[in-house]
Amino acid sequence: MKFKFILYLVVTLGLAAMAYFLFFHDSDKPKEEKKNGGGGPAKVEAIIVKPQFAADTLTLTGSIDADEKVEIRSEVSGIVEKIYFSEGTRVGQGQTLLKINDIELQAQLRSAETRRQLTSENERRARLLLEKGAISQEEYDIASADFKTAQAQIQLIKAQISKTSVRAPFSGVIGLRNISPGAYISPDILITSLVKSSQVKITFSIPEKYASTVKLNSKIYFTVANSSEKFPATIYAIQPEIEINTRTLSVRAKADNSKGNLIPGTFANIAFDLNEVDDAIMVPTEAIVPVQDGKKVFIYKNGKAKEVMVQTGSRSQSDVIVLSGLNPSDTVITTGVLSLKDGADVKITLKNKPAKS
Repeated sequence: MKFKFILYLVVTLGLAAMAYFLFFHDSDKPKEEKKNGGGGPAKVEAIIVKPQFAADTLTLTGSIDADEKVEIRSEVSGIVEKIYFSEGTRVGQGQTLLKINDIELQAQLRSAETRRQLTSENERRARLLLEKGAISQEEYDIASADFKTAQAQIQLIKAQISKTSVRAPFSGVIGLRNISPGAYISPDILITSLVKSSQVKITFSIPEKYASTVKLNSKIYFTVANSSEKFPATIYAIQPEIEINTRTLSVRAKADNSKGNLIPGTFANIAFDLNEVDDAIMVPTEAIVPVQDGKKVFIYKNGKAKEVMVQTGSRSQSDVIVLSGLNPSDTVITTGVLSLKDGADVKITLKNKPAKS
């Protein structure tokens, strides 16, 4: 019994000693870490900026439009008698696309022609009687007016008959049709569309501050989705005023599409060359931090991060041209910039090395 008591006492004292050691050992750690500075300076990457040649190119998004496009509708109502086009095929200017039944108009035309013959004869007789003084000038004028009215009525009916033949206003590719033979159509029903795309129009907008660089007949280059080919285009029209809501200038260019590689309605990624700079300062886009008053970067100086306000120009997919705020040989921090504060301690790893003199 005494042996068991001694055993329990030894075990209890041992557990108590272990708990005491663990508690006081762990409670000293924060004090030690606080004394040693809480983990040291932030580790970041940086580059040394160097003047270099750069083409100051503006990257824009635009849309590709057909050179000409029209919705085909009938000017008159009636039953579709015949369709003369196949969907998705090329048609020529003036080609008949469909015919609307004109049987009633043809009957009206025959009636009007009969009336014209009668009024023509009446006008001839009235003229002879007027020459003999048998009727007054007023009576002749009435007969003459009836004849001219009959002539005008024929011209009106013929114009209506011509409208029953729907023709292509220009050469192009016809779209999908929305009607069938025998259908009743009216001017508000879309028959199909006609697109001329041997040339295409590229419509895009340029920020106001670059508006003065846009010139007629200047070249641009653009790409489209799923293709690496660069297509040339020539600026042929410039909007005469800035759009107030967007503060941009609308511009339109034309590009050759004889091979049919460009589809109207798709987006175009446009490279607009502003100028070439021999000593541009460029930094990675991730180094730029947008702020309320503009943009800033952090440079490394004497072991600390220093905040510098910058003005930027055009950008590529990976770099931005810095117009002011940086000097050659500045060390610009490129990682962790969103969590940095002015004057923070940093430890840098250079991604590029300074040139040896």
